[in-house]
Amino acid sequence: MREGYEGTGPGAITPDGCAVELYARLPAGDEPDIIAAAVPEGARVLELGSGVGRMTHALLERGFTVTAVDESAAMLERVRGARTICSPIEELDLGETFDAVLLASFLVHTGDAEVRRGLLRTCARHVAEGGCVLIQREGEDYHANVPRERVDPSGFTVRIVSSEPVGDGVHSVRAEYEFPDAVWTQTFRARPLSREQFEEALAEEGLRVDRYLTDDRIWVKAVVRHGPPSRTRGGGSAAGLR
Repeated sequence: MREGYEGTGPGAITPDGCAVELYARLPAGDEPDIIAAAVPEGARVLELGSGVGRMTHALLERGFTVTAVDESAAMLERVRGARTICSPIEELDLGETFDAVLLASFLVHTGDAEVRRGLLRTCARHVAEGGCVLIQREGEDYHANVPRERVDPSGFTVRIVSSEPVGDGVHSVRAEYEFPDAVWTQTFRARPLSREQFEEALAEEGLRVDRYLTDDRIWVKAVVRHGPPSRTRGGGSAAGLR
């Protein structure tokens, strides 16, 4: 396991604490509809961090062509109907571009700021002219409203048990997923980003917000900025945590 990451429960666990069987059970919810409404019909989509294909399969059903990227071969074995590539996202360079690049699952909040920069560079490198990058952010009270739980209509309970600061603006988050027949836990590192910090992080890698797709500003449509990327690091009004 990576330092600060841990997972428990039945089946294979990836180095970042994700349980393959758990992710195979999680429903797609309304996320594919949010994505479909933001990109052209039949678009070519590069899905970064696809996991087992929770959203991949739903996007394929909606007529999109999907290239699914994940660093876990065990996750990608569950993907059907899409081109799959096993690679760390921050190292990916396919030499081609896509109508839409998808960075979901709060990956933009990775605890390692250099990894986050690498993720966003990969997004910018692979988006076609006139295309977009769709990013899923944490909710703005994600680390404040803890502990909390939600019962999914499909019958399982997800709990955010704790979110504790561990230094350098990073939190250690523990989540629990309880099904009638099994329980999984996941502990991971996350960096809260205010709206201003998030937009600054995009600007550093040559991207900008086109619009927020949901009222809670969790889903974002970003596009390539005109002119060179900003290379400022921190400071200003964006330095504080929400």
